[in-house]
Amino acid sequence: MVRRIGLKMAPRHVLRCCQRSLSWIPVIFINLVVGWSYYAYVVELCILSYLVVFHLFFIMFIWSYWKTICSRPANPSKEFCLPNVEKEQYEKEEHPDTQQEILKKVVVGLPVYTRTGTGAVRYCDRCLVIKPDRCHHCSTCDMCVLKMDHHCPWVNNCVGFSNYKFFVLFLAYSMLYCAFIAATVLQYFIKFWTNQLPDTHAKFHVLFLFFVAAMFFISILSLFSYHLWLVGKNRTTIEAFRAPVFRNGPDKNGFSLGFSRNMAEVFGDQKKYWMFPIYTSNGDGNSFVTRLVNLDPEQIAVGLQINGKRLFMISFIPDSVNDLASFMKFKPDLS
Repeated sequence: MVRRIGLKMAPRHVLRCCQRSLSWIPVIFINLVVGWSYYAYVVELCILSYLVVFHLFFIMFIWSYWKTICSRPANPSKEFCLPNVEKEQYEKEEHPDTQQEILKKVVVGLPVYTRTGTGAVRYCDRCLVIKPDRCHHCSTCDMCVLKMDHHCPWVNNCVGFSNYKFFVLFLAYSMLYCAFIAATVLQYFIKFWTNQLPDTHAKFHVLFLFFVAAMFFISILSLFSYHLWLVGKNRTTIEAFRAPVFRNGPDKNGFSLGFSRNMAEVFGDQKKYWMFPIYTSNGDGNSFVTRLVNLDPEQIAVGLQINGKRLFMISFIPDSVNDLASFMKFKPDLS
């Protein structure tokens, strides 16, 4: 019997290993292209006056790229796991409504304000955790990822709370790297077509170097602009397509705190570190400051005190005079 189970598990294990190996192909491809671009620019073209700036962009690009790849996706902390008693009750219970009642009792002491589209507590049956706000299960990584943005095949990693800053910087420096190469190679590209370059194999390096750099620059520019817009709005890619649902309904601006604070959420409070791929993001990824457009007394009461120990500050940014008036009239009982 044990032998049969082992034989069944073996193909799955082999298939999983094959999938993991194949997932590195896009990363290998990117590194081969970057390696060739370095050889073509430094060795074949060898424009000495540009090499200092070229290496600056090259180092920052490689640094941020591998930080994005090597940063392990952040997972929910232990406080979001069901206690043993509630876990046993949840697993024994077959009725969804009763299961939700169990989850609602546990979630009262947690900084969780988002729900499913039907208003249910977000729970992952695979990871066995209550999902923190902005947390989603990645089917590729097979884990719940804090503030998940998307799974990127070009870095073979999930882009989320732990590496989103690195990912944005990777886009920025790769765009600058391509733009610098295309701009400095342009004059030689023109000479290629007018037969002003020596008839050597370097001509073909110049030709392809310009085309590849220009092509990647155009594609990365649109992606970088989109993610810069997301940072300014304090949204993830998932939230841009599907607004987070709070107790009072969906709100696409639920986590927006204003442009400057939204930027600080990703890049940190000290601007001198913004351009470097070192971890400076605010928070822990398990809880986020919410923007209470539709006032929810239960959210405010839970937010001010969690487990009777710590304060969790929630910001309200009114969209209109009516919102401000409602907020001024509301006086929660905090006794």
